[in-house]
Amino acid sequence: MREQLERLIDEMVTKGIRYPDALREFERRYISRVLAGTGFNMCRAAEALGIHRNTLSRKIEAYKIKKSA
Repeated sequence: MREQLERLIDEMVTKGIRYPDALREFERRYISRVLAGTGFNMCRAAEALGIHRNTLSRKIEAYKIKKSA
């Protein structure tokens, strides 16, 4: 997995993706994946992420994350 991450980072740097953009996209996708894994259960997702449920709610709103049908 470390090698995959290194390749991804190299590719992002080569393409000129800025750190704040990369960080934002990573966080959005990570949160989305955890939410999907918990059936969009906010309490369990927040616990798995190690953040408060209110913080998770704000991030879901900020990233416009929607529950998939």
